[in-house]
Amino acid sequence: MDYRKTLNLPETPFPMRGDLAKREPKWVAEWEENRIYAAIRQASKGRPKFVLHDGPPYANGDIHIGHAVNKVLKDIIVKSRNMDGYDAHYVPGWDCHGMPIEIQIEKKYGKHLPVEEVQAKARAYAHEQIERQRVDFKRLGVLADWSNPYLTMNYQNEANELRALGRIMEKGFVFRGLKPVNWCFDCGSALAEAEVEYADRTDPAVYVAFPFNDPEAVAKAFDLKEAKTGAIVIWTTTPWTLPSNQALNVHPELDYALVELNSPRAGGSCLLIAAERVESCLQEWGLEGTVIAQCKGSVLAGLAFRHPLYSAHEGYQRIAPVYLADYVSLETGTGVVHAAPAYGVDDFLSCRSHGLHDDDIINPVMGDGHYVNSLPLFGGQLIWKANPEIVKAIDSAGNLLKQEPLKHSYMHCWRHKTPVIYRATSQWFAGMDREPSNGPTLREMALNGVESTQFFPSWGRARLHAMIANRPDWTLSRQRQWGVPMAFFVHKETGELHPRTPELLEQVAQRVEKEGIEAWQSLDPAELLGDEAPLYEKNRDTLDVWFDSGTTHATVLGGRDHDMNGSHADELTWPADLYLEGSDQHRGWFHSSLLTSCMLYGRAPYKALLTHGFVVDGKGRKMSKSVGNVVAPQKVSDALGAEILRLWTASTDYSGELSISDEILKRVVEGYRRIRNTLKFLLGNINDFDLERDGLAVNDLFEIDRYALVMTQAMQDEVLECYRRYEFHTAVSRLQIFCSEDLGAFYLDILKDRLYTTGAQSQARRSAQTALYHITHSLLRLMAPILSFTAEEAWKDLHNGDVLTIFTERYHDLPAQDNANELAEKWARLREIRAEAMRRIEDVRATGQIGSSLAAELDIYAHGSDLVFLRSLNDDLRFIMIVSRANVHEREGDMAIEVSATQQEKCERCWHHRADVGQNTDHPTLCGRCTSNLFETGESRHYA
Repeated sequence: MDYRKTLNLPETPFPMRGDLAKREPKWVAEWEENRIYAAIRQASKGRPKFVLHDGPPYANGDIHIGHAVNKVLKDIIVKSRNMDGYDAHYVPGWDCHGMPIEIQIEKKYGKHLPVEEVQAKARAYAHEQIERQRVDFKRLGVLADWSNPYLTMNYQNEANELRALGRIMEKGFVFRGLKPVNWCFDCGSALAEAEVEYADRTDPAVYVAFPFNDPEAVAKAFDLKEAKTGAIVIWTTTPWTLPSNQALNVHPELDYALVELNSPRAGGSCLLIAAERVESCLQEWGLEGTVIAQCKGSVLAGLAFRHPLYSAHEGYQRIAPVYLADYVSLETGTGVVHAAPAYGVDDFLSCRSHGLHDDDIINPVMGDGHYVNSLPLFGGQLIWKANPEIVKAIDSAGNLLKQEPLKHSYMHCWRHKTPVIYRATSQWFAGMDREPSNGPTLREMALNGVESTQFFPSWGRARLHAMIANRPDWTLSRQRQWGVPMAFFVHKETGELHPRTPELLEQVAQRVEKEGIEAWQSLDPAELLGDEAPLYEKNRDTLDVWFDSGTTHATVLGGRDHDMNGSHADELTWPADLYLEGSDQHRGWFHSSLLTSCMLYGRAPYKALLTHGFVVDGKGRKMSKSVGNVVAPQKVSDALGAEILRLWTASTDYSGELSISDEILKRVVEGYRRIRNTLKFLLGNINDFDLERDGLAVNDLFEIDRYALVMTQAMQDEVLECYRRYEFHTAVSRLQIFCSEDLGAFYLDILKDRLYTTGAQSQARRSAQTALYHITHSLLRLMAPILSFTAEEAWKDLHNGDVLTIFTERYHDLPAQDNANELAEKWARLREIRAEAMRRIEDVRATGQIGSSLAAELDIYAHGSDLVFLRSLNDDLRFIMIVSRANVHEREGDMAIEVSATQQEKCERCWHHRADVGQNTDHPTLCGRCTSNLFETGESRHYA
């Protein structure tokens, strides 16, 4: 007789090899064909809402590994919340306006196209990019409302953005003024704070003398009896700003010294610098001198000094007054800071506070980085190329003390990687500290919003708080074509807005809602202004693209009380429960959304912010094409499967940098295989089980089966808590430990004998299958948010294909047990004893005395509670230890375990070594329990 055929061996179509790369696209197609997202919505209808508002990726270029991390994390959260009893919609979005797309159009079709043509081509290009990215996001297994995303270029969104602009204007936050803003010559436009990055650059660092204009006034300030000739000295790394100098700043509380040189310079006998800097500066300049007088900086206020090019050209025959400024420091330089208000925020604020008006500001640098032709000596030159010429001219005028190259961190455009300057331009701003008619300032509201927000990880709060506390006014306007227009009518003579601006904005918004932003280009002002039209001109600025995405809480979610007809307001709620983006968005989308929401509604548009780090290679280096370490999500999906990318994302602590490499992915694959093998075992051993027909009540289960359910409940509680705290790497770790240690190395290892050798319909097997049924349901549902493809595949196999999807399910309700804590404590101790027994058996196996553990016999010596519950297990103890005999003996002292090789015959069917092998002459190779299980009432087991 072939006794192997009498075993209850596992059967399942669930394959050992996932073949993920080949099979996943079929699941994606099936999910779309069966409208799985709509099915989830229907199943979740009526539950409490949970809204994760999607931060829109920019519609330009294929998705990269950072995009994949971001979308997978969002997908895990949305799926886990749906299965946790929420109605969690996921409406994906795209950011569509702005510079990068406009640059692509310029590259492809050339510059100086008509505005209408630029907008039409940009809109078409954005649609193409969105479709490419959408395909890649779907391939990652992300379930979303892909057929109805929000796009910032949708007509309704563009119109609502104008309405949002109108409302914040009415509230008094928007103003127009001249102010230095981050300016990129290549963009030809102002940049937002989030569009500036820092990189090293080498510039000429110069010490420049400003000669005394009134030596008697200087002598009086220092309480000298006779006047001295000389100069005050500044240090700068931007010589190109010196032609625009209009003041000098000193700190009122610092001490300043008048140094008489041993060898007078051509410009005079004395130099004026901060007292603390005298020794180091003289040494650096190669000069010697003596301090002849000192005074506080406050005494120098109002003194005037000649421009360093005063003698070089009549165009520079002006004086620079001394202003007092707290921002002056002694870290570098001379303690005196030259002020060119057109090219520095501190300079601008200092000069404005001392009465300088916009019309008085010297501003010769044009938008392309060249000086105006009328600038004396340097007209028409690019400022970077003019640097050495300016230094040379100052030297010729006798006012250069020293120059040297200095490598320092400097602002660069994040798109062009070229240097950025501060440049005073007439722009529209949202004022951080302007007091609206009633209520706190924008800065105060935003800081309160930060404090009321929950942060994951917690350090995000301090980061965002610091950025809000220290940021300048928000420059809302841009000088581009592909963007939502700041649809203002400006008086040609006074520059004032039309008095009916809010009403006019709404009228423009109604047209944009039907025709898009193109409606503003084609609008004849007379259509709205009538006879007043000749007095006004259309404003040509567009809104900062961060205003586009920063107002989606209103234009998409609908705003507070749905006061704005948001594109998805019917499905979503305001404020959002969660925003999730990369750590750079503290200065980007998190930031702009907070500011717009505070201006519109007085609070943050989100309850919580989750931040993930950037992806680096296995050595911690940034992804770079030149280094050759870029990992493309498309290639990982095509080679290993998107499931591996999902598991890597979830198993990595996103609060810091996320490391990825071939070696790291190889380890992820190994972890995935262990989980898949566990699923195959579970599915294979409940293939003939029906809960209603075959399931046992929890009190009728064997004790180890009840303990397995207690283990599963504990694991499920931990994983769900991890999901709720967004600690996915901890959840993955717990799931993997459960599969490999709790199940694989313990419970399932013990269970194989009972599943395979007892009667197919026996209580012993049905008890095990009842537990496995609940474990499988719990495990699959917990895995589904992360291992979506695998969970769906296993779910279909579990139900013989007769189900739509796992994603409409809730987390599994495991059978309750009154004595769960008692079971957990008892079996935790038993597992400790078993682990020690396994080590002893392994030691004996290493000597060659035994092969498998079933060739071993145990004698355990114990006392007290250990003795009581070990003996209570009776003969079932040997099944727990997976040996052929396990006897318990009473003995004081520490527990002792002795292992010996069995002398009994091996049963052909169950492989146990038993004295009763061959007692049944009809089946001479079987043990007594196999004979009973096959031909009689079955063996008696109660615990394991």
